[in-house]
Amino acid sequence: MKSMKTYRNISTIQAEALILLQSLIYGFGDPISKIAFEVTPVYAMMTARYLIAFAFSLAIYHRRIIRTVRTVPVKSWLIPGVCISMYYVLNNVALALTDAASVAFLRSLSIVITPAFAYLIYHTGYRWQHITLQMLVLPGMYLLCAKGGLSGFGAGEVISVIAAFMSAGALVFSKRYLDEVDPASMTCLMAGCSAVIALAGSMMFESGIHLETTTPRAWGIILYLALMCTFLGYLLQNLALMKISDRSVALIQSLCPVMTAAFSFLLLGEALSPAGIAGAGIIVVCVALASIIKS
Repeated sequence: MKSMKTYRNISTIQAEALILLQSLIYGFGDPISKIAFEVTPVYAMMTARYLIAFAFSLAIYHRRIIRTVRTVPVKSWLIPGVCISMYYVLNNVALALTDAASVAFLRSLSIVITPAFAYLIYHTGYRWQHITLQMLVLPGMYLLCAKGGLSGFGAGEVISVIAAFMSAGALVFSKRYLDEVDPASMTCLMAGCSAVIALAGSMMFESGIHLETTTPRAWGIILYLALMCTFLGYLLQNLALMKISDRSVALIQSLCPVMTAAFSFLLLGEALSPAGIAGAGIIVVCVALASIIKS
């Protein structure tokens, strides 16, 4: 319990900064992932990424994790772990079935699904100002990601919506069970769940793990995704959830596509349209306003 109190000593501003940092890390990870996907199968790469993250976190926090597994109910880490794992797996399935713009927009629905989940499951209320800002982020996401029009509504779009529900579930249940599981243990066990589900996807859709074509450059990208996006990204999120609400985390995470767009321009030369720039502006303004409204 002493470690729990230590985690809660961070300020609200520090917790929000952790999610901003997470968005920055993810924003850089998205465009470089496209480079690695050119030579590495999607699920094989995900399996390697999550196994490395799990092994790394286990090596650092093994005593704490063993104690958690022995003393804490399995559901306290398994439910958040499955939710976040399914989110990433479904997101990649959706990308294989439809265009990235549609996937990016539809998964952003987690911004409004998260507070709805929190209210329905744990009766967590919040102020009308937060509702308004979260609703305003959606047209910003539409302009940034869909750039004026979706490609239709087929299987890929349905899976993207399910992924949004999984993302919301990961935040809501992590917030709930971090009272029982410390952030470091939650991070490791989430990575472990992600590795298992990614491995299952690799077996089902790619006939096993095939990394023969993976270049040294791609391995460098996988290491970044494992240590920065997975290990550090999960840890930053869990630390922040110890202090701020799941809906606040979901709202600040809406900056991630903005970061992705910026790094995509710098690394891949993918420039935003005027509609995309307007959408990014709306998102930034909404997040800035939300940060000055007292919960």
